[in-house]
Amino acid sequence: MIGRMFQPDPLWLERVDVLEQRLEFWFNVEPVPHEEHVGGVVILRLQSFGREQQGQLEVQGRLANWRLQRERRDLVLKVVAARPLRSEWHAEEVDGRWRLVVSLMEQ
Repeated sequence: MIGRMFQPDPLWLERVDVLEQRLEFWFNVEPVPHEEHVGGVVILRLQSFGREQQGQLEVQGRLANWRLQRERRDLVLKVVAARPLRSEWHAEEVDGRWRLVVSLMEQ
């Protein structure tokens, strides 16, 4: 019981917003993503709870596919397009919640 008082809240993905050239992820606490790039595919790992999702977004006028999947204790975001992509991300607190913005562009 006492241990739970000092244990931080688990990270929960509350929602995903798809915008032009970026994805916005909303969390209850600050996320700490681990980024990878493999053959032009953008991969972000988050030790988080949340549901699997997928969709498309437009990156510089062309479509890219994104998928959020569970892999053991992580949620893994993969963004794939017909051309190599790169990403930039930042997290900020907004009204007591955390927003992780992943901006995408062609390499």
